[in-house]
Amino acid sequence: MRNIGRVRIGAVAGAAALALTLTACGGGAAAGNEQPAAATTANASAVAVSQPTTQEVEALFTGWNQALATGDAQKVADLYAPDGVLLPTLSNNVRSDRAEIVDYFQHFLENKPSGEILERHVKVLGPNAAIDAGIYRFTFAKDGSKVEARYTYAYEKVGGKWLIVNHHSSAMPEKKS
Repeated sequence: MRNIGRVRIGAVAGAAALALTLTACGGGAAAGNEQPAAATTANASAVAVSQPTTQEVEALFTGWNQALATGDAQKVADLYAPDGVLLPTLSNNVRSDRAEIVDYFQHFLENKPSGEILERHVKVLGPNAAIDAGIYRFTFAKDGSKVEARYTYAYEKVGGKWLIVNHHSSAMPEKKS
């Protein structure tokens, strides 16, 4: 059960790659029954239109950060899929269900965190899947401390809503000199 998110993203990515390959090859028509170039172009355009933009994926972090600002762990957890996995920055425990994710954020939010993206790499996998990875910094208003961490968010669009299916965050291993 704990690997569902990874399997699902793999399947989504594989399906997206297959759909793009079929579109590039004339929509998957059988040999000798190829579609005209205009139909192939139309199919490619339909695929491109239905995929999220990089800016839309980037906005998902903004929404997550705004949920942190509410101080409500339930609102933050609402952004995760029911079977989502969180590998948090400030805990050694893998959080693989809603109760565990809420528990982590109840403690994390006590420090009044605010996140800021320092470096980002977005990869749209298809119309219903995307990954946002990079480096972010949290500033904790409670004591003014800061922590930089590497992050990866794997998103899946479920029922018209983007949800986090996997979120990994780990403090930077090397200290800046």
